[in-house]
Amino acid sequence: MELKEAIKKRRSIRKFQDKKPPLDVIIEILKYANLAPSAGNLQARDFIIVEDERIKRELAIAALNQDFIEQAPYDIVVCANLDRISPYGRRGRELYCIQDCAAAIEHILLLALDYNLSTCWVGAFDEKKVSELLELPSHVRPTAIIAIGYPAEEPEPTPRYRIEKLIHFNKWFGKV
Repeated sequence: MELKEAIKKRRSIRKFQDKKPPLDVIIEILKYANLAPSAGNLQARDFIIVEDERIKRELAIAALNQDFIEQAPYDIVVCANLDRISPYGRRGRELYCIQDCAAAIEHILLLALDYNLSTCWVGAFDEKKVSELLELPSHVRPTAIIAIGYPAEEPEPTPRYRIEKLIHFNKWFGKV
């Protein structure tokens, strides 16, 4: 699939087929996701693959009862690794590792399409509950939950602002 086509085709999917993708496909997606840019090439991100039904249920509850998280065959929890980004100090811990995760997440969303899979990027969750559930060490911060599997729906594209409203040159022209 061409990149522009994948970007246009990508949707947040909240209904998944019962069919489970091969685990090696999920691992392959993560291998390529880690090729995303990262501050100082420190790759300050970790990926947790969740397939255990009880843990998926608890993730869904921690994510404000978003049940599709439980229904997806796999969930990938993308985490910022605060130790790995430590050479960049406070800005690294508060920003760079989050950017590193976001770049990898976008790769995951697009790569999934190449395997006829769909995803939903979830940022609304109780970070403390997710950390406890996954028994994360204190230097690992969950930044996103990605539900992934074969889609059972095909939603229409969502509306977007006209690009002219979003582009600014040299200074801010928008209204606050």
